Amino acid sequence: MAQPTGSPRKKTFLIVGVVSIVFLAGIVFAGLFSAGLAHTNEMEFCTSCHSMQVPLAEYKETLHYKNPSGVQATCSDCHVPQQLGPKLVAKIMAARDVYHEILGTIDTPDKYEEHRWDMATRVWAKMKSTNSRECMNCHQFENMDLAEQTRLGRSRHGGAQDKGQSCIDCHQGVAHTLPDEPEGYQAPEEPATKDMEAEAKEGEDGGAAEATSR
Repeated sequence: MAQPTGSPRKKTFLIVGVVSIVFLAGIVFAGLFSAGLAHTNEMEFCTSCHSMQVPLAEYKETLHYKNPSGVQATCSDCHVPQQLGPKLVAKIMAARDVYHEILGTIDTPDKYEEHRWDMATRVWAKMKSTNSRECMNCHQFENMDLAEQTRLGRSRHGGAQDKGQSCIDCHQGVAHTLPDEPEGYQAPEEPATKDMEAEAKEGEDGGAAEATSR
């Protein structure tokens, strides 16, 4: 006997069909979305804009680009969070970079130098606010062999955690040229600044003494 129109069996097939289509569409969307994020993390994509040629040239002269171990840290390793939420926020904020690329804000070396300090301090502040999260993806205090570091390195890294410091507090010119501080600029006070300067002086004196004794 034929099932009447609108029977429970027909409704079940319809529901299963709709759920299956939505599920498959979700998988396709997730795959395309993931592939899109991965593509925008590639160094070739990050440096495809004309205004990025200056920082790219600087980066290629650093150990993050080429080193004895062959381990390379690319643009996204330092500037894009690995966690999905913060990563999406970073991608949305990148729209500002596209806007300024269209305007030609830093499309020449002279323009880039004019804005270098402002750009650098914004990046430093962002890294400071996340406790150098992207740096810590590769560099962990707990994994450092302090015995293999210089005296200054041992002094700085050994006490950094106790002072609440992270990578960006000391390593601000690692991958790009360190900008000159503008005249009259008032840096935020850091309670540990004097201690760091004393340790640096101690490390330099100690290094000179060690070299002299050899």
